[in-house]
Amino acid sequence: MTTSQLTKDQKPGAARREGRPGIALTVIAACQLMVVLDATIVNIALPHIQDALKFSTTDLTWVVSAYTLTFGGLLLLGGRAGDILGRRRVFMTGILLFTLASLLGGFAQEPWQLLAARALQGVGGAIASPTSLALITTTFPEGPERNRAFGVFAAVSAGGGAIGLLAGGMLTEWLDWRWVLFVNVPIGLLIAFLTPLYISESERHPGRFDIAGALTSTLGMASLVYGFIRASEEGWRDNLTIGSFGAAAVLLLAFGLIESRAKEPITPLRMFADRNRSGTYVIMLSLAAAMFGMFFFIVLFVQNVLDYTPIEAGLAFLPVTVAIAIGAGLSQRLLPVLGPKPFMVVGSALAVIGLGWQTFISPDSSYAGGVLGPMLVFGFGMGLNFVTLTLTAVSGVAQHEAGAASGLLNVTQQVGGSLGLAILTTVFGTASRDEAEKQLPAFMANASPEQKAEFAQTQQLPAPWGNEVLAQGISTAFIPAAAMAVLALAVAALVIRVRKSDLDALSGTAGPAGG
Repeated sequence: MTTSQLTKDQKPGAARREGRPGIALTVIAACQLMVVLDATIVNIALPHIQDALKFSTTDLTWVVSAYTLTFGGLLLLGGRAGDILGRRRVFMTGILLFTLASLLGGFAQEPWQLLAARALQGVGGAIASPTSLALITTTFPEGPERNRAFGVFAAVSAGGGAIGLLAGGMLTEWLDWRWVLFVNVPIGLLIAFLTPLYISESERHPGRFDIAGALTSTLGMASLVYGFIRASEEGWRDNLTIGSFGAAAVLLLAFGLIESRAKEPITPLRMFADRNRSGTYVIMLSLAAAMFGMFFFIVLFVQNVLDYTPIEAGLAFLPVTVAIAIGAGLSQRLLPVLGPKPFMVVGSALAVIGLGWQTFISPDSSYAGGVLGPMLVFGFGMGLNFVTLTLTAVSGVAQHEAGAASGLLNVTQQVGGSLGLAILTTVFGTASRDEAEKQLPAFMANASPEQKAEFAQTQQLPAPWGNEVLAQGISTAFIPAAAMAVLALAVAALVIRVRKSDLDALSGTAGPAGG
């Protein structure tokens, strides 16, 4: 075939090997899996990252938050970029940026280098993830074929966390913590290579970028998170702490003003006019805030106190993902019969019980008695909520705005997780410092000269004194986590009024919203 014939027969931007939807779906799903699992694959490696790069426990939270803040803050902008510039082009840009950031993070020698790479990963993920979901609508015709594709996408999104925990454990134990980042490089390059072969470019739509809204919201939340983490180390009267909260207030106020006046805002404020939708956002934000903190602190507990290997730590979290899957399946099956509110109320109540149970954690707690039980209760409650919140978020929304409504729910999950982790870290920092002061006399009376010399250098108490400090900090941090779940329960019980009849029209919307 000559060049002129190729130009005549193929549309501009068409895939060079069209007609292979299975491979196209594999490429799209692989991208989503890489982005989703990167929120958890690093978690298992956190103790090793802390030792290698000399993070404090409070600063270590930035390894998680640097990713989730930029990912959540720029998620809606990434989706808009795909509509305006072409989804395949933006998809490949996001993948390559994510791949480059993973490579840089794997080579990090200083804490700031890793945090910068994690933030850049979040930017790449925010560009690629919403575009990958949108590519399904342009690659697969409406009907059973598209619904099956959405089902695969949703399954990958749900299972990515569990895969990340296991993969993180294996890579950290068998190779090195750096491989939790390096592993993305060959996968990302392969996705970028296959994309133009099997996925066609989408039609461009005219529109505007709300850069000011995206930047003020992301920087405002980053300032707020930094303020809490700084307070945990230096106190509430520290000048940088006060300055961070002040900057956050100014930036978030500016964000609200920008969105209220923008012709095409990144966050349509009208989405908050409906009480049910606003309620779902508050519930998701509160539960995500507690969930991110739970995963962060329990990873430290099982590896530092229970002496689990990274693989054992990954396996320790698998029952939670099973509980989430069971809860999600149950709610999806019974939602048409009972309506959404009972699942929100029961799910949030179970989250309160699970988190309240974890306030009793101590150095003597076993995995079966002090960790597994409360995590299963919490996980099942979260499973009841996930599908229910997604469907309620798009209830009563026009079909063309369903993506924005469900995308905003995803944003609240990521941003809520970052903010919640920062708040819990503040409480953890204060409680662990107080406990360290109590343990110090016993340590000085019983420690060996070598242990005292190491303490003078690291300012970290070794076991068993250090286990007392860590456990006390973690158990205290779960008190505000439980309070966040109480807020979610109160909103579910008092604010949500959606009925099962309101969800009858969502059978065609549930697929894309669930991503």
